[in-house]
Amino acid sequence: MPTLNRVQLIGRLGKDPESKFTPTGKKVCHFSLAVSNRWKDKNGETKETTEWVNIEAWGRLGEVCQEYLKKGSLIFVEGRLKTDKYEDKGETKFFTKVVAQSLQFLDKRPADEPMMAVDEDPGDYELAGE
Repeated sequence: MPTLNRVQLIGRLGKDPESKFTPTGKKVCHFSLAVSNRWKDKNGETKETTEWVNIEAWGRLGEVCQEYLKKGSLIFVEGRLKTDKYEDKGETKFFTKVVAQSLQFLDKRPADEPMMAVDEDPGDYELAGE
C-alpha cells in the first residue's frame, strides 16, 4: 500500500533561525513557524487561531535559512513530518516537527530582486543518539 508523508505550510518565523552542527559535522537549522487559520463565526465575526510548528532544515537548505531568514519572514515550506523523543526527569516525551525539503521566500522584494526558492533532499539525517 502506498504512503505519503508531505506537509506544506505558509507562515511567519517566530524568531531568528538557530543553527548547530551534529557530532558528525552535519549542519542543521531550527526555527518555529506561525501558521494561522481564519474564519467567520455564525455571527459574522472574524476568528483566528495560530499553530506553532517546529521546522528543521539540513545542509545547504539550513545554511540558506540561517543566512536569509529572520523573525517575521514569510515563507512557504514543504517537507515531511518526523517525531522525535527525549527523556525529561525519567519520563519519555515526544514531539513532532517538519523536516524541510524545500522552501520559498514570500516576503515582498524590490522589483529588480527575484524571489528565491530552495530545494534540498535531506535524506535521513539523524542527530547522534536518535
